[in-house]
Amino acid sequence: MTTENAETETPIPDTSQAADAFPSEEESETETSLPMAGIRVLDLGTFLAGPHAASVLGEFGAEVLKIEHPIAGDPMRRFGTPTKRHDATLAWLSEARNRKSVTLDLRQAEGVQLFLKLIAKSDVLIENFRPGTMEEWGLGWNVLSEANPRLIFLRVSGYGQTGPYRRRSGFAHIAHAFGGLSYLAGFPGETPVVPGTVPLGDYFSSLYGAIGIMMALRQREKTGRGQIIDVGIYESVFRQLDEIAASYGLFGKVREREGSGSFVAVPHGHFRTQDDKWIAIACTTDKMFERLAEAMERPELASSALYGQQRKRLAARNEVNQIVIEWVGSLPRSEVLERCLRCEVPVGKLNSIADIFEDEHFQARGNLVTLEEPGLGEVVIPGVVPRLSATPGRIHNLGPALGNATYEIMRELLDISPDDIKRLRQRKII
Repeated sequence: MTTENAETETPIPDTSQAADAFPSEEESETETSLPMAGIRVLDLGTFLAGPHAASVLGEFGAEVLKIEHPIAGDPMRRFGTPTKRHDATLAWLSEARNRKSVTLDLRQAEGVQLFLKLIAKSDVLIENFRPGTMEEWGLGWNVLSEANPRLIFLRVSGYGQTGPYRRRSGFAHIAHAFGGLSYLAGFPGETPVVPGTVPLGDYFSSLYGAIGIMMALRQREKTGRGQIIDVGIYESVFRQLDEIAASYGLFGKVREREGSGSFVAVPHGHFRTQDDKWIAIACTTDKMFERLAEAMERPELASSALYGQQRKRLAARNEVNQIVIEWVGSLPRSEVLERCLRCEVPVGKLNSIADIFEDEHFQARGNLVTLEEPGLGEVVIPGVVPRLSATPGRIHNLGPALGNATYEIMRELLDISPDDIKRLRQRKII
């Protein structure tokens, strides 16, 4: 965050000519391998917390094998908007990208033995069951590490593998509440709201998990041994809450809900335009407010006698916000944006997904990727993040059909005969 008294800002370099630094998918595939190439990941989790880490690794070259129950599969297949595919919602197609599906019943002894053979040939295992579940299946860390001492084991759960709440079930919504985020979401004195309609905690915990996996892989290069990575969904949420812990620890201050505002800056929020659309404005420094006053054609607002210092704006929060509300509300959104951008005020549209599909910047950055899905047609999903200049990530496939790679993996990786594969199918082990 920029400090309150900063009056100068570091200029943003012009990178408009740097597009050539990002090769096409064809170039990157023929010239070099992706950074995670050669890493095999077993994704044993369900829904998103943990499995999203596998998606990230898969986008950068890891081979991801989704291990699913032979009949039910991952519940994520039935979560979200239905499609013509009986085994796939839109959520599954989008978020289970870059995987092969392998069916295996871990509640049967032979299924466990097959799984341990896969463990011996893999680098990473990801699970997100309630702590103790893997141990109940005979697949605790001692067993797994004996099968493969180099294994890296990501365990994502609501409350982590230790502590008094470890056995409680946990989902993102609960983690948002327990981790302190939901308490901050909403307007002062009103009911706390859900911070968006997406499972942020699942994504946060998965990204920390992916970081942990890459660090553990680096450590394995030195020691030759794997390790456990323990991520609680709630703590990945709590880690996003900036100075809130330090403020309470030192001063006993409990931060309350502020709507779209900020406790450190004014004006800083969402404002409705004349044509009933919305914009976001963030004046985190005095210089930014001076620019806003210029855009509003009211430079006197930024004088030291009025609201030129952040401390004065904070003390007069309601008055300053009302001035901005009235100005924004007197103009159509296009004109507010034009004036603010001309004066270099930090401003942006509140985009709906319809706005995003039409936005030239999303298109230029490749943030929307279209893949063809048999029987459905073109499916648009979010693109790969981050952008690597030499080895950009790729999306090879949408969420796979249940068991689409079971025969391939059993036959080619585990060297199981066709007759034995047939027997395993008959016994519903695969």
